[in-house]
Amino acid sequence: MSLPKHIAIIMDGNGRWAKQQGFRTRIRGHEVGVEALRRTTEACGELGIPYLTVYAFSEENWARPKAEVNALMKILVSSLKKELPTLMKQGVQLQAIGKLNLLPESAQRELQEVKDATAGNTTLVLTLALSYGSRQEMLHATRQLAQEVADGTRTVDSIDEAAFSGALYTAGMPDPDLVIRTSGEQRISNYLLWQISYAELVFLPVLWPDFSKEHLEEAIASYTQRERRMGKTSEQLNETTS
Repeated sequence: MSLPKHIAIIMDGNGRWAKQQGFRTRIRGHEVGVEALRRTTEACGELGIPYLTVYAFSEENWARPKAEVNALMKILVSSLKKELPTLMKQGVQLQAIGKLNLLPESAQRELQEVKDATAGNTTLVLTLALSYGSRQEMLHATRQLAQEVADGTRTVDSIDEAAFSGALYTAGMPDPDLVIRTSGEQRISNYLLWQISYAELVFLPVLWPDFSKEHLEEAIASYTQRERRMGKTSEQLNETTS
């Protein structure tokens, strides 16, 4: 099996890492988590993975303590400013999906500036899922298609899988081949539910701040050893490749 074209990661365990390290708050875990994302992005570029999408902040995360949410937003803004030279050097194009209008204006502004600056980069597309929820994304897509039908620009019969995919935040991206979740939890947590319908899932016990290139390679090795049948039988796949 070839390498995955698109890897999606649920970056879990920042708070637990901070607690294990003896920090009084979870914030330090989020700060170190940025370093893990930098390592992972660089590793994906080196391995030739063209798409990396990471769950940075869910729509449900707005319900966390206000102090933690405010700190996360500050980390987002400062990290975008700090990481821009590295993104440019590595040829990384930054994208973002989710209800971005809910982010603080400073975060929206900085995010847009980095997106604009990296728009011409072609080595890797790094997508941040921010204020993101997959059920909410699918509702948004459904409403958009329904409005097009109401406006007379689309017929009901024209709504197929391709049309629905095109109405999602991830329109234009290939679906993820591999989903990695760190921290030992084995849930999808409302992440890319439509897009990962046939993705391979790998759950690793390592907390996100400790995630390394070796862990990434371990997950990819597990992926390459699996048979992706997409509803077919092994015999059918063998006939296709023979």
